[in-house]
Amino acid sequence: MFKTLTRGMQVLIDVTVLSVAFWLAFSVRFDWDIPVPMLHKALVCWPVLVGAQYAFLAAAGVPRIAWRYVSLGDVLLILTSTVLASSAFLVLRFVAAATKTAWPVADYALLPLGVNAVDFVLAFLGIGGVRVARRIIAERIEASVVAVHQGRRERLATLLVGAGQGGVMVAKELAARRELGINPVAFIDDDRLKIGTKIHGIPVVGCTEDLADVAARYRAAQALITISNAPGRTIRAIAERCRLAGLEVKVVPGLHEIVGGSVNLSRIRHVAIDDLLRRDPVQLDMAAIAEVVRGRVAMVTGAGGSIGSELCRQLSRFTPARLVLVDKAENALFEIHRELEHADTGLTLVPCVADVCDETRMRSLFDEHRPHVVFHAAAHKHVPMMERDCGEAIKNNVFGTKTVADLADGYRAAVFVMISTDKAVNPTSVMGATKRVAEIYTQALSQRSGTRFVTVRFGNVLGSNGSVIPIFKEQIANGGPVTVTHPDIKRYFMTIPEACQLVLQAGTMGKGGEIFVLDMGEPIKIVDLARDLIRLSGFREDEIGLAFTGTRPGEKLFEELLLDDENAQKTSHPKVYVGRTASWSWHEMHPAIMALWNVVDSADTSQVRRALQSVVQEYRPVGSIPAPEPEPPVPSEGAMEDLLDPRLSAAPG
Repeated sequence: MFKTLTRGMQVLIDVTVLSVAFWLAFSVRFDWDIPVPMLHKALVCWPVLVGAQYAFLAAAGVPRIAWRYVSLGDVLLILTSTVLASSAFLVLRFVAAATKTAWPVADYALLPLGVNAVDFVLAFLGIGGVRVARRIIAERIEASVVAVHQGRRERLATLLVGAGQGGVMVAKELAARRELGINPVAFIDDDRLKIGTKIHGIPVVGCTEDLADVAARYRAAQALITISNAPGRTIRAIAERCRLAGLEVKVVPGLHEIVGGSVNLSRIRHVAIDDLLRRDPVQLDMAAIAEVVRGRVAMVTGAGGSIGSELCRQLSRFTPARLVLVDKAENALFEIHRELEHADTGLTLVPCVADVCDETRMRSLFDEHRPHVVFHAAAHKHVPMMERDCGEAIKNNVFGTKTVADLADGYRAAVFVMISTDKAVNPTSVMGATKRVAEIYTQALSQRSGTRFVTVRFGNVLGSNGSVIPIFKEQIANGGPVTVTHPDIKRYFMTIPEACQLVLQAGTMGKGGEIFVLDMGEPIKIVDLARDLIRLSGFREDEIGLAFTGTRPGEKLFEELLLDDENAQKTSHPKVYVGRTASWSWHEMHPAIMALWNVVDSADTSQVRRALQSVVQEYRPVGSIPAPEPEPPVPSEGAMEDLLDPRLSAAPG
């Protein structure tokens, strides 16, 4: 019956409960022997008072509460409604007492105060009770159905790490969702005042340093980290303690990801490498960014890529008048457009399948949308592939940039932000050299344009398409080995949100011609990153294996962020630096870049490289570097000391 309650049945039950409360109140007040005159009053007042009580409940929205999911807040709403209804009856009674001489009919409202008090208590308990009973019965039925379907499968004994707000919400949700197969046996929390208490029936038994002992005592098989928005270093330390205790560890989404006050436990995930950034993520000036974007037309090229799609997500927060998404990869464009549409921000989205090298198509887009700010993220970025297809790198990275930059200038966009790379500094690869040419071109163009052209240089972006982390994870999932090109190779790393915030910040700070870089801490060795990911995936290095393959053509051991003559200076933001160098004049730049056009279709890659060197004189092509003998595995014992290795100050992409 409880599973098929219609709206009409719910109204009937509420009216019945209120009626029963009314008659019980009279019976209790008169010891189950109601005098005839008072019975006459009760019969007259019954429909009026019950109807008025239901009207108060309806005005407060109580009938719209889903009985199956009634909460404490809903019960408080019912209490408020019944208090207001009883207060109104009380006021009416005193008014009736004062006017009954002039209005004899008012005598019907002179009910005993005891009736009013008992009716209030019973109405509240009845209206709230039937809803709570509905929830309890439904949850028990669902639990029994799940038990039948799952047979006698044992639920995993689980430690909840963090007894704060997030932990409370997780415990509540786990109690209602037995089908998840998770049996929370104990809380771990470093707040010693909580130890010895219980939360939703789950005891708080110790702090994180007791984790191994608690896991053994309760025979736990896994741990859920429920600390709301915990910093990476905390997640990392807890994950390592869990590994040493033989526990699988997973992370519950932070409170900013929890919608409507309930935890989406289907999103419990394994520890992700972006939890492990060995520095605090850089926070940029969101208010300044909003001033540039809000109410204006923004265009993002390469909108379907890792950086472009995240740029679109972040731009949507600042309510531009229109967001134009440009990409030649229709599937990637479809996915980000669908995601933003489902976010229901009310933003006007315009997905455009277009190639930045197609000047006619791009001109039509600029003519139609007249963007105020352009974020140019479209590029070929894979170093080994661009070594083989040099001409394609020039077409896309140089002339694609030229096309979009020229149109931004011609259509008088206010800001043009180009995304570059640390590989453009003293480049050894075709990809890096082409990005450096694009930097030089936009700097030269800024000298004669009203558009503010600025460049942003990234390190490796954590989790981006084709980056080392997805590759390492795939190799670990396949049983190894994890392949690293060289034991000494180092890279700067940043998260995708950091990278995109830097792009947005550059749009607010640049005056024209600058190159912005983010303070990403110290570069880290890729081999250290690989070993770290192996450990955090629950394996030892000797189980997965680690192999060195030698660097690929065009790949450097060390990356740089600025040229020697760019004179990095701090900006108004302490983590953002700006480099300025002597720019090419427009008259020098234009013929030099056009000379590149003559070689883009050449099959002679050496000719293409010579043409690039004529523009980027610091470009020094290199071949591959042979791999040395692999280093011995790092012992798994003492991993907590490894955890605090200052070399690992960032994480990759």
